Amino acid sequence: MWMLGPVGFTAPFLLLGLIALPILWILLRAVPPAPVQRRFPGVALLLGLKDAESQSDRTPWWLLLLRLLAVAAVIIGFAGPTLNPQQARDGRGDLVIALDGTWAGAPQWQATMDRVSAMLSEAAANERRVAVVTLTSLPLAEPLPFAAPSAWQERLANVQPKPWQPVDPAAYFATQAGSFETFWISDGLDYAGRDDLLAAFEQAGALTVFQTPRQVTGLRPARFEDGEVRISATRTPIGAPSETAITAIGLDPAGVERALASVPLAFDAGEEVAETTFALPPELRNRITRFELTGTRSAAAVSLTDDALRRRQVALISGREDREGLELLSQLYYLREALEPTADLIDGDLEDILLANPDVIVLADVAILTDIEAQGIAAWVDAGGLLLRFAGPRLAASDVGRGSEDPLLPVRLREGGRSVGGAMSWGEPKTLAPFAADTPFFGLAVPDDVTITSQVMAQPDPTLADRVIAQLADGTPLVTRKFSGDGQVVLVHVTANAEWSSLPLSGLFVQMLERLAVSTRPVTPDATELEGTIWQPVRLLDGFGQLEDTRDLAGVPGETLVSQTPGPDLLPGVYVGRDRQIAVNVIGAQTTLTAAQWPARIAVEGMDMVRATALKGWLLTAALALLLIDLIASLAVGGRLRGPRADVAAALVLALCIAPQAKAQDDFAIRATSEVVLAHVLTGDPAVDDVTAAGLLGLSQTLTRRTSIEPAAPMGVNIETDELAFFPFLYWPITANSELPSREAYGKLNRYLRSGGMILFDTRDADTARFGSGSPEGARLQAIARSLDIPPLEPIPQDHVLTRTFYLLQDFPGRHASRDVWVEASPVGAEVADGMPFRNLNDGVTPVVVGGNDWARAWAVTANGAPMFPVGRGTAGEQQREISLRFGVNLIMHVLTGNYKSDQVHVPDLLDRLGQ
Repeated sequence: MWMLGPVGFTAPFLLLGLIALPILWILLRAVPPAPVQRRFPGVALLLGLKDAESQSDRTPWWLLLLRLLAVAAVIIGFAGPTLNPQQARDGRGDLVIALDGTWAGAPQWQATMDRVSAMLSEAAANERRVAVVTLTSLPLAEPLPFAAPSAWQERLANVQPKPWQPVDPAAYFATQAGSFETFWISDGLDYAGRDDLLAAFEQAGALTVFQTPRQVTGLRPARFEDGEVRISATRTPIGAPSETAITAIGLDPAGVERALASVPLAFDAGEEVAETTFALPPELRNRITRFELTGTRSAAAVSLTDDALRRRQVALISGREDREGLELLSQLYYLREALEPTADLIDGDLEDILLANPDVIVLADVAILTDIEAQGIAAWVDAGGLLLRFAGPRLAASDVGRGSEDPLLPVRLREGGRSVGGAMSWGEPKTLAPFAADTPFFGLAVPDDVTITSQVMAQPDPTLADRVIAQLADGTPLVTRKFSGDGQVVLVHVTANAEWSSLPLSGLFVQMLERLAVSTRPVTPDATELEGTIWQPVRLLDGFGQLEDTRDLAGVPGETLVSQTPGPDLLPGVYVGRDRQIAVNVIGAQTTLTAAQWPARIAVEGMDMVRATALKGWLLTAALALLLIDLIASLAVGGRLRGPRADVAAALVLALCIAPQAKAQDDFAIRATSEVVLAHVLTGDPAVDDVTAAGLLGLSQTLTRRTSIEPAAPMGVNIETDELAFFPFLYWPITANSELPSREAYGKLNRYLRSGGMILFDTRDADTARFGSGSPEGARLQAIARSLDIPPLEPIPQDHVLTRTFYLLQDFPGRHASRDVWVEASPVGAEVADGMPFRNLNDGVTPVVVGGNDWARAWAVTANGAPMFPVGRGTAGEQQREISLRFGVNLIMHVLTGNYKSDQVHVPDLLDRLGQ
C-alpha cells in the first residue's frame, strides 16, 4: 500500500490517470457547447439586424472545473484510498497475547478488546496459532492454550479483568516449552514479579509491549477520626492538579440503595495522595456500604465498608448518680473512656433511649426496673438489641433473679455470701482463667495483673455451663450470656469501675467490649482472632467495580483474611463471620501505585488504534453528485431548462428528496403494525420521555410473562407528524410546559378517540394534588382537553370492567396511591341484569383514563429488568408496585378485548373469585 500522509492507496497506479486532466482541460475548452436552436417563421424580417444575444464559443471555466473534479474523484476512488490504513504485521510462528488483565485496565477494557481483535485478525492473515491469556488467571498446570485466531475471536467476550494484580506469572511461563512471539498488553502499573516475567518473555522470543500512558487512581479504605469519615485516594503518574468526586452509597430507610452524600476530591500538582472528609450524622454514616470515585469504572474506584466504620450507638445508664469529685468511682467512667473512641454514646432517660433504638444498652449496677421499662427493654432485645449489664452493690443487695430467672438476666443469682458490697470475698484476689475456644473472647491474652476481689455469684443450674463465656481460675462465672429472640443479654459479674476488680483498668476490658460487639472493632483483625474461623463472602467486587451476590460460594479461612491482599484465593468483597463483617478492598490503607517502566531495548507501542476508513464509496458518490450538477448546469447554459424538460428534471429532483422521508414513514408504519406496540406521546422533555419509555417497557415485559399478549418495544409518538391509528393505546404524561396541539393534531387525536383508541392522561401529581385541583399539570391537562372530543367522566365505579379484565382490582395505584382515577361515565339507567353482579355497561372501550398516580415510574425497569424507581416503603411498596402492574395489565386487556369480561358466560367464574 502506497501512503500519502494519513491516506493509503491499494491501487496507486490508477493515480497516473490524473496526469491526463490537463489534456482533458484543453480538449474541453476547445469544444464549444451545442448551439441553441430557435424556430421563428419571420426570420426573413430579421435579416440585416444585429443579434444583441450571442452564444459562447467556449465552455465556461467553472463548468469545466466541475467536470474535471468529477473525473478526478472517479480516478482517485478507483485507486482504493483508505484513511488511516493499518499496516499489517509480518510474523511467523506461534503468538502469545498476554494481558495484565487487572482492575487498572477495566476503564479501557473495550478498547483493549478491540486491539486484541485486530491482533487476531492480523494473525489469521499470517496463518499463526494464538494463545490469549490474562496474567491474573493463568491456566496453571496446563500448557499455553494455542488455537486458531477465529476460535479466540469467539472467546473474547469471556475475557474479563480481575480485581487483583498478577501473582508470580513468571513461574508459569518458565515451565512452557518452545519459542513464541509475545504481545504484552500492559495496564500501566508495576507489580511484584514483573521483571522476572519480562525476562521469561524475552527468552521465549520477540516481545512487543502495548501500553498507553494514562492516570490510574485508587480509593483507600475509609476511617473514622475526630468525628469525621476520612477517605483518601492515590494516583499515578503524579502530575498536574486534578479534581474528581467521591460518593457515599448506602441504603435509605426504605432499604433502597442510593447515593447518600458526595464530596469533591482534589489532587494538588505533584501530589500523589489526596484526602477528603465526610461530616455525616451517625444514623447516615452507619448506612454507608461503599464509597465510589465518580466517573471511574474499576474495582480500585470502590472502597467497601465494614464494622470498622459503622460506629455502634451505645446507651449508658447507671444505677446511681455520680458522686461529685469522685469521677474515678463512677460506674460509667471507665466505660466512657473505653467506648468514646469507637462508639457513639447516648445519654438520657430509658424511655427516650428506647425510642432512639440504639445498638447496645449498658446497665451499670441497675437493679430495679419498672414493668413498663422491663417490657420495653425485653421487646428491644428480642428485636436484635444487646443488653450489657454490670454487677454492683445495688444488684448484689437486691432480690432480682433470686427465686426465678429474670428475663433481663442471663442466669439466676445466688443469695448471701457477700462481702465488701459484693456477693463473695476471698483472702486472696482471684485471677481469670484462659478463654475457651467456643467463646467470643477466645484468643485474647489474659494479663497476670487483672484480679477480682468481689463478684455476684450465679446459682447452679443445668444451663449455667452453656451460658458462661468467661470465668475465674476457680471456675466461678465472670461473664454469662443468653440469647433472647434476635438479641442477647450479657452480665459481667463485677462492677464497671475498679471497686470489685482491676479489669476496667486493663486493655483487656476494651478488647472484651470489642469482642462483644459493643464498640467498633479495629480495622485490621488480629491473626489470633481469625485463626480457626470461616468467613462467608456475601458481596464480591469484579474487575469493573460491580458488586456480585455470592452467598452460595464456599467460605474463606480466617488465616487467609489476615493478609488483606486480594488475589485468586481472597477475592475483594465483604465477608461475614459469626458476629462481624470484614471488607477486603483492592487498595489498602498504605497502598501506593507505581507506573510501569520499560527498558530501552523493549519496543513499546500505544494502545490507541485509529480505525481504517475506506474512502472509495465517498469519492464515487461525490463524483456522481458532481456529474448530476454538471448535467443541470449544462442544460441551464444551453437554455434547455425551459418547457417540458424542466418539468421532468424538477420531478426527478423532488422524487429524490422525498424518497428518504417516505422510507422513514414506511419504517415507522412497519414497526408500529408488525406487532402490538404500546406508545407514548413525546412531551419534549427528555427525562419524562425516557421514564415513560422505561415504564411501558416494564409493562410490556409483564404482559409477555403473564398473558398471551407479547408487545414489541414501546415507541414514542409525535402527535403532530406521526400516524396514531397504528396504536391501540397511548400513554400521555402531562407536564406543566406541555405544548398545545395544533389544529391538525387535534383532528388526528379526535379521530383516534372516536375509532376505538385509548389515551391514558397522567398528570403525575397525585402526591401533591387531587383531581381537578390547581396544580400546574392539572391546569395544563384542562387546557389540552378543551378541544378534545372527550365524553363525560366519572371515578372508576366498583363494577367497571377495568376492575376485572384480567385481575380483580379495586385500587389502581402507580408510584402514588390516589383513588382519583376517572373513566368514561356509565350510560344513564345502566342497571344490574338478572343473575349478574355487574351492570350492563356500554360495549365500547373508555376512550380516556385520567389520573395522576405516575404509573410510568411504578412500571419503569432498567435494561436488565430491575425496577428503576422505589415505590412506597419496603414490602408494602413492592406490593403497591405489583398492584400497579396488575392495573396496567387490566388496562391493556381492556383496550384489546373491550367489555369481554362483562359477558354472561364469565359470571360463574367471577362469582367464585369474588367469594359470592
